[in-house]
Amino acid sequence: MPLYGVTVDDISGLSAITQSLASLPKVPTTRIVFDEFQPASDYRQAAVAIGQVSYVMGEILDSLYVPRYSVQGYRDRTSEYLATLGDVVDIWEVGNEINGEWLGDTADVVAKMSGAYDLVKAQGKTAALTLYYNQDCWSKPSNEMFTWAQANVPERMKSGLDFVLISYYEEDCNGLRPDWQAVFQRLSVMFPASRLGFGEVGTTTAAKKAEYLTRYYTMTVNTPNYVGGYFWWYFREDMVPSTLPLWSTLSSAISSR
Repeated sequence: MPLYGVTVDDISGLSAITQSLASLPKVPTTRIVFDEFQPASDYRQAAVAIGQVSYVMGEILDSLYVPRYSVQGYRDRTSEYLATLGDVVDIWEVGNEINGEWLGDTADVVAKMSGAYDLVKAQGKTAALTLYYNQDCWSKPSNEMFTWAQANVPERMKSGLDFVLISYYEEDCNGLRPDWQAVFQRLSVMFPASRLGFGEVGTTTAAKKAEYLTRYYTMTVNTPNYVGGYFWWYFREDMVPSTLPLWSTLSSAISSR
């Protein structure tokens, strides 16, 4: 089943968010960014409301804040969110941009990621992992996406993850437009049982948003298990309310698939 993903990083103005989601031509999957040091209860109302018009993916923690949690703290946070929102979140993102250099000590990052994965799977829930695509734009060779994933994602996750997604921002990587067919083909060998797609895309350059949005959401990748995703990071800013021009751009791109 294709995923038509969008990201909501701010749940204020909830009725406008849900109206915008409900108006899309196909049922979207909305990734809710759970902010750092916020209780899961703060997201109950929003997750329930969004879940009535969309599938829900819960981002346990944005990559930027992973270093601010201890291994135990990350697991505790995962347990709390599972207990509070387990009935309304369809996909749990156990690690975000997990190979990024900024997440901290690799052993700790692996322990946080795998600990969250084990908690999600122990409850029979669906788990996603988002990798950070960084061809020729990494700081350390060991953090290159395929190198890091091969070395640090445990075998039980390589065979058991439901979704493996890629975060990619062209502006962060010298404007590179990779051969995505080749990238996802290679990823499918490492994660043969996982559905594959994009977990995060976007641009802050206003003049490029429509072109970028259309290009990603209408992309053809023929790798088995490729499901799309995309999860435009700026949905809340760019497409709420649904009268904004980029909402129409997104709607058209989704309709064309």
